[in-house]
Parts: sequence; C-alpha cells; structure tokens
Amino acid sequence: MEVSNKKEKIKAAVAISIILITIIVAVMVAIIYQIEGEKDLPFVLTKITTISTAEGVEIQENAEQKWNLDIYQNNDIYFYFEKNKELEDEEEKNNEVIKSIVIDNIKVTKEPEVGQIKIYMPNSGEGRNFIYSDDLLVQDKLEYRGSTKNDAKTLQIGNQGGNLVIRISNTNFTKYISNENEQVTHDGTIISKTDIKKEQLEFEISLDVTINTKNRSYKSTIKQTLPCGNIIEEGRCSTENTNQKEFIFKRK
Repeated sequence: MEVSNKKEKIKAAVAISIILITIIVAVMVAIIYQIEGEKDLPFVLTKITTISTAEGVEIQENAEQKWNLDIYQNNDIYFYFEKNKELEDEEEKNNEVIKSIVIDNIKVTKEPEVGQIKIYMPNSGEGRNFIYSDDLLVQDKLEYRGSTKNDAKTLQIGNQGGNLVIRISNTNFTKYISNENEQVTHDGTIISKTDIKKEQLEFEISLDVTINTKNRSYKSTIKQTLPCGNIIEEGRCSTENTNQKEFIFKRK
C-alpha cells in the first residue's frame, strides 16, 4: 500500500512539474514576444529619417511691413519599408503584398513650451509637397494604400515596399515682423530673428505604425523627440535611424 502511495505521489509530482515547466515556458515566450516582437514579418521597417527645419509664411494683413511672417517649425518623418528577405516561408515571401500602412494614435507626450502641434498629410495638388491647409490636417489617421507605385501626393505606397512621409509642425509660436532691408532665409535660422530659444521648441511624440498585408496586420509604436539637432544655428537638421531592433512590431 505504501509503495502504491509513493508511486501516486511521484506521478502527481511529475505532472505538477510538467505543468509548471509548461507555464514557465509559455510565460517566457510571451515576455520575449513583448520585448522583441514578431520575428517573421513579411515586410520590415528598415529606416526612419527625420528632417527638421522652419520657414516663414507670409501673413496677408499688415501688408505695409516688408517682412510679415508666421514661423512654422516643421519635422518631416519618412518611413521606409522593404520585403523581408530573411522570411523563412518562401510562399509568403513571394506572394505577400502590402494592402495599406496606417499611421494613427498620434500623441504629443511632451508639449513644447510654446506653439501648437499640428499634423499634416502631403499636398495632393500641384506645387509644394506640404501646404498649411486645414483640409490637409491629419485627424484620426493617415493611410497609405498599397499600389504598383510609390506616390506620397496620392497616398500610395508600393505593395512590394516603399516609403511614406508625414509632417509634424509646431505652429503659432512666433511671428517675424520687420521693415528692415535684410536677407531672410526660410529655414531654422529665421527663428534666431525672434526671442524663441531651442529649448522652448522641443517636444516628444508617439505614433502607431500598422502594416496591413494580404493576410495579417502588424503594429509598432514609434517615439520621436523633435526637432532633431539645433535648427536655429544649423537651419536644417536630419537624423537617420536604421536600428530595426527599436522597431518592434506585433500582430494585431
């Protein structure tokens, strides 16, 4: 009888051990997934390029002034996507396409000391890539549709990979009004003609990037500190992030 009880206890202990090991492995896999994200993405975000500058936009009233400008501090963020050459599933590698890429859930996580942040989509009309029209403000999301070509103006991205852009602008923080006969350069150096300091313009954002393919969707949250560099002295600054370990995508 004692031998039988010992066997039952051993069986129970083994079963409990197996259950505990299974739970531990599952928890570890879940933790690793949360940290590292999806490993077999059909498309990967390979690079984020940020270009920061500023420009003066003419104000119509007070036309008697030689210089009568609203200053906009602009940050153009470019996202580059490529097909994952290391994808193990050959059928998925050959047949998967981008249906759309969506940027949404845009939040200013740290406000600048001065100004108002506005988000612009590319201008679909003739002329400049971006214009300051309320019709082009991003409301809930910005969606680029998968296509045979890459064209920011029509919000299309190549279905085999391509790039897209969004503009984050700091507006309504200062004006430049003057009758001086001087040269004005429409870049970040124009801010030096005002009393605004670099530190007052700094802010932080986060946004979600979702890759929608034919079969699945993958989402990553991207964070940025803007503007990059010291645009007041340099006029125009750019940064390039190619560290794909920072771009953690998970299945939706």
